[in-house]
Amino acid sequence: MPHIKQINHVAVVVDDMDKALSFWRDALGMELHELRNVPAEKSQVAFLPLHGSEVELVQPTSADSGIAKYLAKRGPGMHHICLEVDDIEGMISQLTSKGVRLINDTPRAAADGKKYAFIHPESTSGVLVELYQL
Repeated sequence: MPHIKQINHVAVVVDDMDKALSFWRDALGMELHELRNVPAEKSQVAFLPLHGSEVELVQPTSADSGIAKYLAKRGPGMHHICLEVDDIEGMISQLTSKGVRLINDTPRAAADGKKYAFIHPESTSGVLVELYQL
């Protein structure tokens, strides 16, 4: 039976990366590990690790991206929580059998080979949840 290993990251949508970093990095003292452009998602992501997890700041780089649409509709703030799982296909199957609404019925592959899928907020009391398998 698949299980959740840990919280992998919390993603925060921002409209101004420099302003966001002035809080997360400069005021809180979190280390900026990497600032990466993610062309497939039309976004720029800042990775701020914290004891086996991380905060990811996500800014759209194109007005037609999903992140830009989210930002326009809801404004800056928490976007999703990511749960690391040991068996993403098994977890998707388990959730489907329990009637959970998924955004991705099959896992997608990131550029680095990690697998991910999203659970619709309708099934999670309003929180977008990402499943992640390293």
